[in-house]
Amino acid sequence: MNKCNNCPRKCNIDRDSSVGFCGQSNNLKVALHQLHFYEEPCISGTKGSGTIFFSGCNLKCLYCQNYKISQLNKGKIITVEKLVIIMKKLEKMGAHNINLVTPSHFTDKIIEALKIYRPSIPIIYNTSGYDNVDTIKKLKNYIDIYLTDFKYYDSNLSSYLSKAKDYKDVATKAIKQMRKNCPSDEFDENGMMKKGVIIRHLVLPDQTVDSINILQHIKKLFPNTMVSLMSQYTPCYKIVGDKIFDRKLKKLEYTRVVMYAKKLDFNGYIQDLKSADLKYTPKF
Repeated sequence: MNKCNNCPRKCNIDRDSSVGFCGQSNNLKVALHQLHFYEEPCISGTKGSGTIFFSGCNLKCLYCQNYKISQLNKGKIITVEKLVIIMKKLEKMGAHNINLVTPSHFTDKIIEALKIYRPSIPIIYNTSGYDNVDTIKKLKNYIDIYLTDFKYYDSNLSSYLSKAKDYKDVATKAIKQMRKNCPSDEFDENGMMKKGVIIRHLVLPDQTVDSINILQHIKKLFPNTMVSLMSQYTPCYKIVGDKIFDRKLKKLEYTRVVMYAKKLDFNGYIQDLKSADLKYTPKF
């Protein structure tokens, strides 16, 4: 019996007969696959990123825009062979890459699929950052681009919003391994990323201090890694009615974080505040 300790939750259960904190059994479950045009420019390009949205998640973010699949587990159980067919389909549609969204709890199945068929386009591991180092090590020869979040610095904040008090330490160790797997960033002649790491950070209402602490932390440990500062926070799901987080980001809050990132001379991306709209969330 194989017990699952694939992610930092270390549920230590048999997912053939039960489900873990992620809400998933050992069967692959996919909610949606499509060409996605709202990622970073070096990921979406002009043809779109071939996204595969997996059901379930090892975080329980109160504000998750994808809660229908991450926490309510909407999706369809598929085989590893079907995952291969989906990757081939997206590749044939002209996708710049295969973008595996929230893949942490299905890494073993994903590796199985990539052993059967390896697309000629880059493979992206699109993650919350809440990953085991050993799992990231296993992905070394299969993943080309790590598109990872760094959500929180303060443990009380990560505990309240995502039920992950150890988020900062876990994400730091995971990103260190991602950077070891991909020591440098590579781009093609059109500016599309071929290999590398991008760290995403979603700025939250009333949390600019936490965002600035994160930027300082990243600059110290990962000084040459691209950072994508996101302003798209939109209250939804369980955060609605919260006295602090039930509002969109103020322009002044986001500007303060952006200016600090510029002061630290980061290379990366910023967003327009208009991106804070649920119309950009995929229809699951």
